[in-house]
Amino acid sequence: MRWTLLVCLFCFAAGAVAGDVGRIKAATGSVFLERQGERLPATVGMAVQESDSLVTGADGSAGVTFSDNSVLSVGPGSVLAIERYAFDSTTHNGHFDTLLKKGTLAVISGNIVKHSPDAMRVRTPSAIMGVRGTEFVVKVIEPGS
Repeated sequence: MRWTLLVCLFCFAAGAVAGDVGRIKAATGSVFLERQGERLPATVGMAVQESDSLVTGADGSAGVTFSDNSVLSVGPGSVLAIERYAFDSTTHNGHFDTLLKKGTLAVISGNIVKHSPDAMRVRTPSAIMGVRGTEFVVKVIEPGS
């Protein structure tokens, strides 16, 4: 009975960690992580998962490092959704799709793009960018501003 309980707990813990695709490395001001309908205060060291959204207030900014060593930084008043992320650390194959709904995003691409230059995409409300470079900045301005 105890072994069954231990095996179940181990499997549950492994499943929770398996969804982690990155970590928050910097958070200043108002920064939140939206996950499955919940809005959580983002803190340094917090895990980021596929389908999370990073939301910053007017005074907020945050930096996230992903498992392929990509680094994304969002500025004040931003909403960034991690739509799709997968990375195989052995082959460096993967894909990385984000949606910048508003605000600013600075990126230093990691091993996914080094291995497959078209594996990273950033969508905005009005454009889709296939990333082939290693560093870039995107800004989405709301209509009427």
